[in-house]
Amino acid sequence: MQFKDPPWRTAPAERLEGMNSWISQARAWCAGRNWQWRLPLILLLGYTALRGLTHPMAWNWWAGITLAVHELGHVIFGPFGEVLAVAGGSITQLAAPIAAAWVLRRQGDWYGVAVGGIWLAYSLANLATYIGDARAQLLPLVGMTDNPEHDWHFLLARFGWLGYDAALARLTQFAAAVVLALSVGFALWLCDVMRRSPAPAAEGA
Repeated sequence: MQFKDPPWRTAPAERLEGMNSWISQARAWCAGRNWQWRLPLILLLGYTALRGLTHPMAWNWWAGITLAVHELGHVIFGPFGEVLAVAGGSITQLAAPIAAAWVLRRQGDWYGVAVGGIWLAYSLANLATYIGDARAQLLPLVGMTDNPEHDWHFLLARFGWLGYDAALARLTQFAAAVVLALSVGFALWLCDVMRRSPAPAAEGA
């Protein structure tokens, strides 16, 4: 059985060929699809994720689903020791949108990939707020006990990195901004390709 090399071990020409293949597939997927409802939807989703960067305490649907996934992560990783049990919430809230985007990519839904990217951007922004609060511990916490533990205070203190909470938060916030810009930009490009693509006799959804 032969396994493909990971992207970082392939030659630049092969990586470029793979990228061109993805672009061609995305263009083909766009043909005949309706951009009119997808454009305002992606702008709305992007705006709510952006609010997660600029107003981290604002509540929206991303916050609700991300919190639920975060708490589920603690349950999933609970049997694997204290450190993973605590880190599991943050791991899962990042893994879930990545997994969603990957599944949608496997199904050929390129617009769904962009939506998954926006969710990942919000999850990163949410995580940045949590990390930055590690020393101050001022955020209201939600958990399965009456006195929930601050995940990132525990994790950073455990490894002697508590003094770096602000720097790690800024790095995570920067990653969120980059992912958000790329995801919204990709979705806008898809909508533009849909707009310019000739519609077939029976238009797709």
